[in-house]
Amino acid sequence: MLDLNDVALFVQVVRCGSFAEAARRLGMPSNTVSRRVQQLEAQLGARLLQRSTRKLTLTQVGEGFYERCVGAVDGLMDAGQALMHGSDEPAGLVRIAAMADFFDFFPMEWIADFLAAHPRVQLDFVLSDARVDLIADRIDVAFRGGVLQDSGYVGRQLLGNASDGMVASPAYIAAWGMPTSLDDLARHHSVNFPHPSGLSQWQLIGPDGHEVEVQISSRFNANTAQALRKAAVAGLGIAVLPSALSAMDLETGQLVRVLPQYQRNGFGLNVLYPSRRQLPLAVSAFIGLVMEKLELKAFPARPR
Repeated sequence: MLDLNDVALFVQVVRCGSFAEAARRLGMPSNTVSRRVQQLEAQLGARLLQRSTRKLTLTQVGEGFYERCVGAVDGLMDAGQALMHGSDEPAGLVRIAAMADFFDFFPMEWIADFLAAHPRVQLDFVLSDARVDLIADRIDVAFRGGVLQDSGYVGRQLLGNASDGMVASPAYIAAWGMPTSLDDLARHHSVNFPHPSGLSQWQLIGPDGHEVEVQISSRFNANTAQALRKAAVAGLGIAVLPSALSAMDLETGQLVRVLPQYQRNGFGLNVLYPSRRQLPLAVSAFIGLVMEKLELKAFPARPR
């Protein structure tokens, strides 16, 4: 019979990324943690971790075993914490992966309120536009824009697709004129997401509902929507931005709409987590926070 304590040790090692860090958090000698994981592997008759001097890596078998065990281990830990503290209070560390400009749209005040309401929860944010490996990077929950890929993770959509519109600064329009048709865009500059081919083009939906492709001249490229917004405000060209991202600048007059009858299909926001088992209370509480706030404020996501 498997020793469930060894299974819990294995889960902790994966989350910490090393035997030494897991031992430090658990208050145990590192060689003891390593030995007990080896005993678990011997009982299972399979190698779970590839060990090197630089890092630990899950084997394919280890990844599958981790996914099946992590929810159960977290559930037992939550149950024990709830009994010890006489409540179902969320507790523990939650590691969150999100796009680099997450806090440009998700006010830090919401995080402060969440931590005040859950004093036993700790949040670690990994902010990057690169897609992380939830298991290898020990991520509990990740937010991603675009279409969900079949990654083996549990995922659900938080925001449906929205519409992006063309905007530019009044200074740019004063210098280059206001386009009155799509053909006019050929003589204008744009700011855009970089494309591997080096070409710049927009797929827009016209008032008749049909999609049209427009070739554009891009004088500034960047891989975050926030950078494109700032470039448009600075007068570098026309940008296609999510409505929630450009709304405040449109209200203050820093941006104006360009050919508003043409839109681009935006991308929704999805949440991913690695286990199909019961989520830890702290993770569920944080996902609940995001879902609650998104009902009050549109959250733009960028194409991947």
